[in-house]
Amino acid sequence: MPLALSQSVTVHAPARLHMGFLDLNGSLGRRFGSLGLALDELAVRVTAHPGSGVTAQGPQAGRAADFCRRTLTALGLEAGAHIQVETAIPDHAGLGSGTQLALAVGTAVSRLHGIDWPARDIARTLGRGGRSGIGLGLFGQGGFLVDGGRRADQDEPPTAIARLEYPAAWRLILVFDPAFQGLHGEGEKQAFAALPKFSEESAGRLCRLALMGALPALVERDIRAFGTAVSNIQALVGDHFAPAQGGRYASPRVGRALAWLHGRGAAGIGQSSWGPTGFALVDSQVAAHGLARAARLELAGEGLQFMVCTARNRGADIHVARHPARALAV
Repeated sequence: MPLALSQSVTVHAPARLHMGFLDLNGSLGRRFGSLGLALDELAVRVTAHPGSGVTAQGPQAGRAADFCRRTLTALGLEAGAHIQVETAIPDHAGLGSGTQLALAVGTAVSRLHGIDWPARDIARTLGRGGRSGIGLGLFGQGGFLVDGGRRADQDEPPTAIARLEYPAAWRLILVFDPAFQGLHGEGEKQAFAALPKFSEESAGRLCRLALMGALPALVERDIRAFGTAVSNIQALVGDHFAPAQGGRYASPRVGRALAWLHGRGAAGIGQSSWGPTGFALVDSQVAAHGLARAARLELAGEGLQFMVCTARNRGADIHVARHPARALAV
């Protein structure tokens, strides 16, 4: 009796913090430019199985099925797939849920059919990486990443230009506001279009803070200097986006919590992307857990959630499983 071979592909892709833009002016021919960091405790995990059509189960299943259909169409495949979303990144929280889900599904489905489809092509085809290349870059590399912005004459995701290891001992306290969603989709596009012009002077300040502040401090493992640079970048960018999001931080509750954490020893604070998720930088696991416990007690009435996270210094995990199915009946 012949044995039928079955196959599945599992992709585990990390969430990310988008820690700020570098050039919202764009007069040099490139716009945006981003800083970002991969997270270890939050991720999307999907498994693709063979199927006669397109089906999906689990959190964000509808979105996963759409990415699956678009992948099959782009690759000219008539076969189907079943997508099992085992874990998902919180949606519209500023953690890159859409990009990581798209890259995970696109990778799983293409590998399921024996195609090694580059992540950059997946992002372009599935409409990700329009402004920031952080999600795409961290999918492949993890760590702390800088992208070089989007060229005005190209419709391509931004290219990663620097990647550094994040210190293993450092921790991040994430601050979640479950009652709030960050801008996304058409609302995000309209918000960008309505923002005032960003000055060359401010863009220069941001680039200097990154190149002469954050990056050398990270190499030298100086969390205070790194946190100061990130906080200053966040303040400049947050104040520019204030007309669209109602203040430096999208959620006033998260803003109050970040100020509280900063005042009690956090090395730096900020908001990831459009938020509402905030983050605070802390130099050790013990200090981070102690500060998070204190915040939960002190800010219990704010309706916030606090989570201690580590950075992830590697990209997505991809596992292709081939195993013999049970013998087919004669």
